[in-house]
Amino acid sequence: MTLSPVNNTDQALTMTILSVCDHPLGQPIALSKLAVHLHPSDSVAIARTWLPIGRRITSTDGMFTVRQAIPPGHKMAIQKISHKAPVRRYGQIIGFATAAIEPGDHVHSHNLAVRDFSRDYHFGADRVEVDFVTPEQRRTFKGYRRPDGRVATRNMIAVISSVNCSATVSRAIAERIKRDGWRDYPNVDDVIAITHKTGCALSDFSLLRRTLVGFANHVNIAAYILIGLGCEGNQIFEWAPGKAAPILTIQDSGGFLKTLDSGVAAIHKLLGPVNDVKRTPQTVNHLMLALQCGGSDGWSGVTANPALGVAADELVRQGGTVILSETPEIYGAEHLLTRRAKSEAVGRKLIERIQWWENYTQRNQATMDNNPAPGNKAGGLTTIYEKSLGAAAKSGTSPLNGVYEYAEKVTEKGFVFVDTPGYDPVSVTGQVAGGANLIAFTTGRGSAFGFKPTPSLKIATNSALYEKQKEDMDINAGRILDGVSVREMGLEIFDALIEAASGKKTKSELCGIGEDEFSPWPMGAVL
Repeated sequence: MTLSPVNNTDQALTMTILSVCDHPLGQPIALSKLAVHLHPSDSVAIARTWLPIGRRITSTDGMFTVRQAIPPGHKMAIQKISHKAPVRRYGQIIGFATAAIEPGDHVHSHNLAVRDFSRDYHFGADRVEVDFVTPEQRRTFKGYRRPDGRVATRNMIAVISSVNCSATVSRAIAERIKRDGWRDYPNVDDVIAITHKTGCALSDFSLLRRTLVGFANHVNIAAYILIGLGCEGNQIFEWAPGKAAPILTIQDSGGFLKTLDSGVAAIHKLLGPVNDVKRTPQTVNHLMLALQCGGSDGWSGVTANPALGVAADELVRQGGTVILSETPEIYGAEHLLTRRAKSEAVGRKLIERIQWWENYTQRNQATMDNNPAPGNKAGGLTTIYEKSLGAAAKSGTSPLNGVYEYAEKVTEKGFVFVDTPGYDPVSVTGQVAGGANLIAFTTGRGSAFGFKPTPSLKIATNSALYEKQKEDMDINAGRILDGVSVREMGLEIFDALIEAASGKKTKSELCGIGEDEFSPWPMGAVL
């Protein structure tokens, strides 16, 4: 059975885990019982269980024997691959053989590497028409409607620090409010401190300021106060958002303790008005979903990511917005996105961002293939091309309607791309600054990621991880390997997202995670 995670699919991977101990090594076993062959043109299959040396396997190309022990989630050659020949997974090139590879060989870092190759960007060639539901048929969630018409999934108050020098007092203000009776206001979901490690000595504050403004104006932030030191380069009065908000500096207030007292008093004045806002039924077109993956493994592009792609397509169908990011982690798969672009201009803007990253990494004496990380490789991923092809599956099949720079306000509906680094906290910070009020985060190696003020739903790619980290994982997409269809799992994710948007706490929220992950992209020289 074949499955392409870079395309929308309603197929099930109807495979049963087979214990190799029950079958003598000399007894041939069908490839479909031991591995996942995703696309007819693929030269590799993904091992579902440990494959020992000597295991005999039958496939449509004949019979072969496992020549090296192959861990679960790792690639096994199912046909002869010549030295320097392309290796394909998902029907796409994931790298080139650095040595001759025989059927039954383990395909990984020792015999597979990247090299540049041309890609067919063919703008809009694969663009599909979205089967939109009528406004009357849209699903609903319980959200907080703001005066400007936007709808929030959480109702929070923020203490926003302009500079690292005011980070500690900002945290102290939020912590005292929580200690002194914040729970007397049931409609206030949280009081959070948004702090960071910069704010002074940067050659350019524009990106930091855009990010901070994006959070201050975020739909989930009902009210905020701004805290500075006073002499920092990132002067608050030069970038403070238009709406009135208390502004305090440690120097003008007379020191740390006086700023703490003033900040607590300011928050107490905000609690009552923020608490007056209540959840009401709202249509899901008000949801803006950030798509993320971290700690990926060999199953990410087979289970969780394509299932999330189904959920993303359903949200687009319902009039909502989904955001794909992590530009270095779509490298090698960008041609699949340009072929979905609504216009050549949109497609070219994505390629411009790819070229910017190529130049950026070269200037910093790095390469775009500094990924996958050690954990990704331990889970079966070998090259950035392979990782990117699986990661792009999160976006589903909807047309690419816009490309935005980091922390830029997202205004388009449907599927859009926001340029960010691949590092999860920095990437999500840019997405949320752009307006995302919901996050879906897939992981195969394990993650305890959360991100306030936006709830983060975590999706495990395999059942072993889900069982191991039940306190962190919201959904087990590993069930796809047991026969649940990708579409069924995707719609289950969609339902879970609506529940989270309506106020059901995600696992990361229950664990209290998410206040340390705010990480603006530190661009520019530090002087």
